[in-house]
Amino acid sequence: MATSRSDPPAPVAALRSGTVGRAGHTLYWERTGEPGAPAVVFLHHGLGSTRAWKQQVPAFVAAGWQTLAYDRWGYGRSSPRPSLDLPGFGADLDDLEALLDDQGLERAALVGHSDGGTVALYFAARFPERVSALVTVAAHIYLEATMLPGMLALRQAFDHDERFRQGLVRAHGDKVDSVFGNWYQGWVRAEHLAWDMRPRLSDVRCPTLVIQGELDEHATPQHAQDLAAAVAEGRLWLIPGVGHMPAQDQPDEFNRGVLDFLEPFRLAHRRERDRR
Repeated sequence: MATSRSDPPAPVAALRSGTVGRAGHTLYWERTGEPGAPAVVFLHHGLGSTRAWKQQVPAFVAAGWQTLAYDRWGYGRSSPRPSLDLPGFGADLDDLEALLDDQGLERAALVGHSDGGTVALYFAARFPERVSALVTVAAHIYLEATMLPGMLALRQAFDHDERFRQGLVRAHGDKVDSVFGNWYQGWVRAEHLAWDMRPRLSDVRCPTLVIQGELDEHATPQHAQDLAAAVAEGRLWLIPGVGHMPAQDQPDEFNRGVLDFLEPFRLAHRRERDRR
C-alpha cells in the first residue's frame, strides 16, 4: 500500500507551484514543463507526497510532457485532514476534478501509485472523458491476505525505525502522525475486508498500463493480473525483482517503460495542436 524512502533525491524546482482551495481545505501543487505540452498528473502513494515523483518529473518534461504533481488532502503541504474516506476516496475524486479545473486541464494522462493508483482508477471510471491514458503502479482493487503483514511491518517501522519516520517528516512535517494514523487506521478496519472495486473497472475505458513489482509486499501478481483483465484496454507489466516501489527502486527502467506507453498519446496531442 505505501512505504517511504528515507533519502529521496534533491527536489527539482517547479516551473510553477501554488495552492487551490476546495470545500474548506487547500491542495498544494507543482507544475513543470511547457504549458502547451500534453499533461500527465502524478498521484502519490498512501504515505507519499509530491516528493515521491522527483525521479520522474525531469524525465517526463525532457520527453515532451508537462507534469502536475500535488499533495492530496492531508499530505505534504496540503491542509491537515481528520481522516481518509477509504476505500472509495470520494473527497479525493472531487479534489482532483477541482484541481484539473483550476489548472485549465480538460484532459490528462494519470499516473497513480498504490492509493494514488486506486484514486486514478475511480477517477477514470467516473470521468472517462477527462483521462487520455492511465498508468497504475501497485494499485489495489480489493484487499488480500498479503496486505496485513505488510501494513503491520510499516507500523513497526513507524514506531521503531527513526530513519523511516524522518523520511516521512521530510515529506509531511508536523502532520506526520496524522498522515500515518489516517492511512493505517483507515485500511485495517474490518469492514473493508469485503471491499472490491472490480465491478467499477469496466467503466475505465482508456488505455491502461498496470505495473506491479513481482515482489510487492502488499499484493500478489494475481492482483495486477485481475486489474489488467478488468479494464477495457489493460496492459500488464510485472517487473522482476522489485517490490512495492518500482518508480523509486528502478527509476530509469520505470520511466522508460511508462514513457514508451504514453508516447502515442503525446504524438496525438502534438498532431491535434498542429492542426489548430
